[in-house]
Amino acid sequence: MITFENLKLSTPILQALKSKGYTQPTPVQAQAIPHILAGRDIFGSARTGTGKTAAFALPLIQLLSQSQRSGKHPRALIVSPTRELTQQISDNIRTYGNQSGIRQALIFGGVSQQAQVSALRKGVDIVVATPGRLLDLVNQKHLSLHAVEHLVLDEADRMLDMGFIHDIRRIIACLPAQRQSMLFSATLPPGIKQLAGSLLNQPVTVDIQPDHSLDTYTREQVYFIDKASKINLLQHLVQEERIERSLVFTRTRRGADKLVKALARKGIMARAIHGDKSQAQRINALRQFKNNSLSMLIATDVASRGIDVQDLSHVINYDIPEQTETYTHRIGRTARAGQDGTAYSFCSPAEMDFLADIQKITGKSIEVGDHPYATTTEALPMPDSKPGTKKRRRNGR
Repeated sequence: MITFENLKLSTPILQALKSKGYTQPTPVQAQAIPHILAGRDIFGSARTGTGKTAAFALPLIQLLSQSQRSGKHPRALIVSPTRELTQQISDNIRTYGNQSGIRQALIFGGVSQQAQVSALRKGVDIVVATPGRLLDLVNQKHLSLHAVEHLVLDEADRMLDMGFIHDIRRIIACLPAQRQSMLFSATLPPGIKQLAGSLLNQPVTVDIQPDHSLDTYTREQVYFIDKASKINLLQHLVQEERIERSLVFTRTRRGADKLVKALARKGIMARAIHGDKSQAQRINALRQFKNNSLSMLIATDVASRGIDVQDLSHVINYDIPEQTETYTHRIGRTARAGQDGTAYSFCSPAEMDFLADIQKITGKSIEVGDHPYATTTEALPMPDSKPGTKKRRRNGR
């Protein structure tokens, strides 16, 4: 059995891990940490929830703490697509590097840049940033990247999906040619492989496939229902199944806010998390959801990227996503670490084509659920998919 001691991590880091109850690395950590400590470039494929953040954070902390600091400019740069994910990465660095003397700055948009600029002026070892605000501060001469020795691009596929590819190339142009580079992505579309080819120098590939040895599965059900009745179905499921915590996805920000208000009128407290919310509102909502003081979080896909919640029993697609990749990512938030999960999808007549595409591309038919609300929607022909049929199937994540 591989332990963190086997990976030759420093005593302060081992003590920090022990204080959190961690003794055995996850597969991505076991594979990536030795190569990062050795200075190799990394091309990593691993999904959210696999321990990927610590896989690069732990060795980075060690490398920086063992080398001489010269000046105030950052020596490591970590770029991720969303504010939530940057916050999560920063929290990891703070937790595991609390005895190392490593200084960091958290850089993202949506808030005043004053505190971020102040932190940079004091001098930092690591900058954790979203692409847009990072470039803003570089262009304003508040930040120089000429001393960066280590670059991490996290959730690179999502950054491409969100249109950040040009920003990423501008950031790379500001960096020294001689550096260690690491790219992590949940999926490997052609754009990611092209980026990796231009960015990485003889990289080590770390490809972590889903662990099917864990007895976990996601029960997937679809409910055919008119759009106006979706709110009633959501209330019905929460009450009938006594759902204690659920992550509910809507397609738009406006839809998320409307759903929060509609639920409040039915006596169900929920909060929305999306790009129009302030950073303080998003952090507070996520904190409440993680500590179980909030039972339902309504999210758009962009805002939810990077949300990693322990023991999440239910994911609900209030709106069917247009992309199969989005559907897979959503339902992958439940059924983790040996625990089963449930994913419900509400399909209105206008969303039938989206559902058909999901089933065609995934190659599986989704169980059809019964509900007490009238609907004008005729169910799609789905083999082996009858109301009330319960099939135990392993996760496809």
